[in-house]
Amino acid sequence: MKRRKSLFVHFSHIRLLAKKFAIVLLFLTAFVMMMINKTDTVIVEKTSSIATDAISPLIDVLSIPAKMVAAVYDYFSDWKNIRKTNLLLLQENERLQNLYARARGLEIENKLLAELMNYATPPEAKYTTVRVIAEEGDAFSHSLIAYIGPNSPIKRGQIAISDKGVVGRVENVGNIYAKIILVSDINSKIPVVVERSRDRGILSGDNTPTPKLIFVPREADLVPGDIVVTSGVAGVFPPGLPIGKIVSTAKNNIKVKTFGNLEQLEYLKIVDYDLGGLIENDGENLQDGR
Repeated sequence: MKRRKSLFVHFSHIRLLAKKFAIVLLFLTAFVMMMINKTDTVIVEKTSSIATDAISPLIDVLSIPAKMVAAVYDYFSDWKNIRKTNLLLLQENERLQNLYARARGLEIENKLLAELMNYATPPEAKYTTVRVIAEEGDAFSHSLIAYIGPNSPIKRGQIAISDKGVVGRVENVGNIYAKIILVSDINSKIPVVVERSRDRGILSGDNTPTPKLIFVPREADLVPGDIVVTSGVAGVFPPGLPIGKIVSTAKNNIKVKTFGNLEQLEYLKIVDYDLGGLIENDGENLQDGR
């Protein structure tokens, strides 16, 4: 019994010494680390660099499976998107082929009808670009003066268009200048047709940005937004040229907003549809510089 008690005391003494030694060892280690950090940071940096160099390859190796999984996922995801896109393209291609077949059929039918009716194909239009140099706007007229240059092929009656549609026609031609009367001019009268309902009328200028549509059938089916184009009646304007859209359908006051901004015209195209003889150039020519 006495021996066992002596052995227990011996072990307790050893544990106490071990604890004291561990505390001293930890203190010495911390002291040494502090001294190293204070005296020579190069050792710490070098140790960190060596550790990084040693661990980096291991990290790269461990990340290979993750990269492979991500690559496989991206591949199948892209393949799925490509397959979906191909299906859409096939559907679009089929639709375009059907439209092309219909267009070819209409082209052949139109050609056969033209041959049966002995239809004469109209000549191709010729374009001349001119620059607007002056405006003439008052209570009685809305017109422009454009520089056409010497020996210009432009003639009276030819059509003036912007990048959006018809804006007027050539009224007089001088040596290097031309007067263009706008569709908003009170003297402008253009035969037109409403594209949707095929109702005909006359687009009459009233010296405002929105000319009137007059002589329209009483039962005409007109709504705001309807497109107005030239009808080709009287032979001065070819059919189908866009002019504007209806913005008001009030009784006896049907208004049309032109596609082209008549107040901001800088360049125009004068179109020659080879309609010579329909309108004689019997007006007074402009003098140079006027």
